[in-house]
Amino acid sequence: MTEHRDTGLGLQDNTELLHRISERLAERFAGIFAAETVERYLFESYTALARTAKINAYLPTTTEHFANDRLAALAKSKGAVGSEVPEVLFVCVQNAGRSQMAAALLTVEAKGRIHVRSAGSLPAAELDPSVVAVMAEMGLDLTRNYPKPLTDDVVRASDVVITMGCGDSCPIYPGKRYEDWDLPDPADQPLEIVRDIRDQIHERVKNLVASLPAVPLTKETTHS
Repeated sequence: MTEHRDTGLGLQDNTELLHRISERLAERFAGIFAAETVERYLFESYTALARTAKINAYLPTTTEHFANDRLAALAKSKGAVGSEVPEVLFVCVQNAGRSQMAAALLTVEAKGRIHVRSAGSLPAAELDPSVVAVMAEMGLDLTRNYPKPLTDDVVRASDVVITMGCGDSCPIYPGKRYEDWDLPDPADQPLEIVRDIRDQIHERVKNLVASLPAVPLTKETTHS
C-alpha cells in the first residue's frame, strides 16, 4: 500500500476513509487499473481539491466523484473502455462560472447524447453565487457542483474541448476539436449581466449540440 504523508490539508484525519473509498473504486475499475493506480489517483485528487476547499467535511465525497471521473477518463483515453457518445470538456480559469453554466446547459440540451465535463486552470473555492442564482432561475440546481482542476486525463478523453478565457493552459492533442468561446467573465458582475452571459452560452450550446454527430438516446444524462 502506498504511503501518504499528512499535507496539512486534513489528509491525516481522512486517511482511513480515503482508503475505504480507494478500495471501492478499485473494485469498480478491477481489470482496468491496479489498486495502486486507483489509490494514487484518489489521493492526488484529494490533495488537488483540498487546496481550495472551504469546508473539509465535503472533501471525501467530492474526491470520490472527482477521482472516479478522472479514472473513467483515463480508461477511455487508453482504449480500455469504449464510449458511445461524444465527450465535451468546458474549461475556464476558475471553473466557477462560464464553464459550469455551459456544462449544465449542455447536459440539458444533449438529453443524454453527450458526456459533459468542466474544469478550471486555477479553480476557485466555490461556484459564483450569481451564477448559481441565474441557473436556478432556469430550474437548474448547481448547489452541489464544485470547481475542479484541469487534468490531462480529462483532456485526453474529450472529443471536443471548449475554452473560455483560460489562455494556453489547456494542452493540445491531435484528433480533437478545439473551440474558444470569447465570453465575459461573470465574476463580480450584476445579475442582469450574468443572465446575459448565461443566455449567450445557451445559444452557443444549442449550436454545439446541432454540430455533433447524432447518437442514440441514453437512459440518463451525464454531467461531471
